[in-house]
Amino acid sequence: MLLLTVVACLAAAVCLYLLVRLKHQERQHQALINVLRNEIRSMTNGSIGMGKRLMAIERRLDITVEKQQELENRDPGVLAYNQAAKLMEMGASVDDLVRNCGIGRPEAELMALLHRELHSHELLPEQHQRH
Repeated sequence: MLLLTVVACLAAAVCLYLLVRLKHQERQHQALINVLRNEIRSMTNGSIGMGKRLMAIERRLDITVEKQQELENRDPGVLAYNQAAKLMEMGASVDDLVRNCGIGRPEAELMALLHRELHSHELLPEQHQRH
């Protein structure tokens, strides 16, 4: 009977020890969960803030693009020269530029000269590489 009482006391002591360890580990895990929860909250708030800033920048960029387009549309000369440059890239002649873009012959000839100069400089490195 004494032996049974000793074994029961030892079993109770082991159970008590395991219960204390379990409670300690539970507190550690809960503290870790709280730390991780706070880190996730901080990251989420940072992401939301960054998203708001990106949206504000995107709105400002859209407004800037709209204003730029308005300015380009107000100045018909800019459109004429842009169109002339595109036609020149497609191989249009000076007469084509004068007829289709509404620019004067001197401007068209100047654009043709600049176009030839630019393309002659672009071709030079290729010609040197072939020889």
